[in-house]
Amino acid sequence: MRDLAGKVVMVSGAARGIGRAVAERLLAAGCQVSAGVRDVSRAPQGSAGFAYDATRQGSAQGWVDETVARFGRVDALVNAAGINPRASLLEGPDDAFQDLWSVNAMGPIHVIRAAWPHLVGGGEGRVINISSLSGKRVRNDNLGYAMSKFAVMALTQEVRRLGWDHGIRATALCPGFVDTDMTAHVTKWPRDKMSRPEDLALIAEMLLRLSSTASVAELLVNCRHEDTL
Repeated sequence: MRDLAGKVVMVSGAARGIGRAVAERLLAAGCQVSAGVRDVSRAPQGSAGFAYDATRQGSAQGWVDETVARFGRVDALVNAAGINPRASLLEGPDDAFQDLWSVNAMGPIHVIRAAWPHLVGGGEGRVINISSLSGKRVRNDNLGYAMSKFAVMALTQEVRRLGWDHGIRATALCPGFVDTDMTAHVTKWPRDKMSRPEDLALIAEMLLRLSSTASVAELLVNCRHEDTL
């Protein structure tokens, strides 16, 4: 198991939900956390908060540059920023599809691209992309969200392919319903039976601690039984 003390980990979406839980967990583990948030005042206490907006051109590069200026390196990324507006096949709206693609798919791409030289330079970079079980199957009419998370699965595979010989390991972490504000609209499953953000944070810490010879390509986490998973 790898020691995380002093590791510099960039966490997007760290103001709330899974991202915040991950950031707080990693801080407790001794990591130096660079929190990418739209509102820096909402960064977790103890982290270094930097402005990051997945929809804004150049925001990812600026966040990486500021992180390197502050800490001197980047050891790992946790791409947790995401949105979940409804975008169905027969009804749209098309702008929701575009928003989902920009934040959920292109957001992680831009952060990974900007941080790549630093991940390569460290020789043992780690990337965790928060995908979803919706990136593995389609069970409701929010096609736009599922498509964006399917894209995250492909992205993670490409990071593993390109980064393997450089010591970079990548994992797609795929939860089902998680009790966060993103699932506030969900009524078909009780909130007290949803997965907890803290559980996902514990898993993220475990993934970062694994050695390069115990890499996990994808990890599915569910709060209910599904025959197909």
